[in-house]
Amino acid sequence: MGKFNGHFYPGLYLFYYGLYQATVVSRALICNDPLLWPPRPPRSEGRWGWLWTLSYTGLLKMAAGSMLTLYVVFCLEDGMVLMDRHMLSRFMYPREWQHLTMFVLLALLGCVELASSSLLPRRCVALEKGALALAFYELLLLFVSHAQGSERVELQVHALLLPVVLLLTLVLTAQLWAPAACQLWLMESFLFLVMGSWLVQAGFILYRPISGFPWQDDDIGDIMFVTTFFCWHVMADALCLLAVHGFSFFWLRCCSPRSEPAGPTGALRHAGPPGPLYMLLQEAEQSEKEEGALLLPQAQPGP
Repeated sequence: MGKFNGHFYPGLYLFYYGLYQATVVSRALICNDPLLWPPRPPRSEGRWGWLWTLSYTGLLKMAAGSMLTLYVVFCLEDGMVLMDRHMLSRFMYPREWQHLTMFVLLALLGCVELASSSLLPRRCVALEKGALALAFYELLLLFVSHAQGSERVELQVHALLLPVVLLLTLVLTAQLWAPAACQLWLMESFLFLVMGSWLVQAGFILYRPISGFPWQDDDIGDIMFVTTFFCWHVMADALCLLAVHGFSFFWLRCCSPRSEPAGPTGALRHAGPPGPLYMLLQEAEQSEKEEGALLLPQAQPGP
């Protein structure tokens, strides 16, 4: 699992998750929608009505974490053995066990999100963000020791991930006190993009070089270009975040036929027929007007 697939597929998942987060944040910024999740919708009638209340991102996290965990377990010929059978004082496969821990954390995050969206009357943002922050604190500890004993190129590749994971951990911690801050959500999306794209690039650098020639640990030029490529990834991911926001603005303001900004509040006005929530709001406003009209003559002073 420490080979190409162990870097490419987790990086691809993190990159697509960052794109999804960037799309959600861009829509919220353009339409002035709240970034916090709405209450859990009522369960539909029928045997399978509870499926509509599940969080699809939570299902994706749990499925991805479970599949990657199973891949780690079955990719070794001898299996995931903790200690050597002939030398009990020696631990076996330390990197694979760290990969296993990372993917189990991802599956547990999906379970927490599913429990928050399905078992509670309203999605608990603090619970989900707290679990995510705790998972990245553990991920940071694993990354500190993950590249120990590696060669110079591999050590440099993993060392450049440390500030990204550290910043993402700080951003997730700050979101516990400011869960609706758009700046923190933008930083989270950007850091997920950088982390994902660099993990994909790390798989090609370490195991499948595009040039066909392996990177040399004794060449200072190769070490310098690892850092240069990382800086290019940071710039490219920033442009990707800007492109997602620009495309979302163009789609929501110019091409979307169903919704458009309605006044300075930025609320969406749907072109379709009014739903039951809209009718209830109209009835509540009408009843308030009637009550105000009945109370108005009593509040007027006498002659």
